[in-house]
Amino acid sequence: MKVDPDRVEQILRMLRLAIRRYEEPAVEKIADERTEDAFQVLIATLLSARTQDATTYAASERLFAKARTPQTLGKLTVRQIERLIYPVSFYRNKAGHIKQTCQLLLDRFGGGVPKTLEELLTLPGVGRKTANLVLILAHRSRKNICVDTHVHRISNRLGWVRTRTPEQTERALYGVVPPRWWADVNLFLVTWGQQVCRPVRPRCSICAISRLCPRVGVEARKI
Repeated sequence: MKVDPDRVEQILRMLRLAIRRYEEPAVEKIADERTEDAFQVLIATLLSARTQDATTYAASERLFAKARTPQTLGKLTVRQIERLIYPVSFYRNKAGHIKQTCQLLLDRFGGGVPKTLEELLTLPGVGRKTANLVLILAHRSRKNICVDTHVHRISNRLGWVRTRTPEQTERALYGVVPPRWWADVNLFLVTWGQQVCRPVRPRCSICAISRLCPRVGVEARKI
């Protein structure tokens, strides 16, 4: 499948302008507020998985008001962390992962957040999506693409990729998206996916890029 890189860039330029009317996703907002704190970006990203933005932001604020470093957060019990982050999705599992992560950061990384994908993937609960987003937001990497369900869905709708899983989409996008935009893909497509290009009943009639979108897999009744 041949994709025109100029069209990809045109769409990304249009989305960069279009998303300005909407609030940033929770993890990006937290990262902007804590530009010097990679640890809090990591924890907020862990909390955000399958959780609505408002819930993620509120849980992060409660947790960081109580403990802000691996040292202090690691001293909390799993039960205490559970109470602070509830009602994020899978809060019990995430509380355990946070507790373990704090200990691993102290034992293996001197209390810092790893700066490579391979090292981040050794942390409990951290998959490729989380690892790439931490590298982008906490370590300001411009060499990573973060793919969640929104990015996966919209990339396929736009015809940029033909993939079945987010991991396949990530690999494909490196060959489709011009490198200067890699770090922006997640912010642009997640914001658009939350507000306009929804899983069900996408709002094509108000979409800023509708004339450039082939709407692959979008049924007419969902428009």
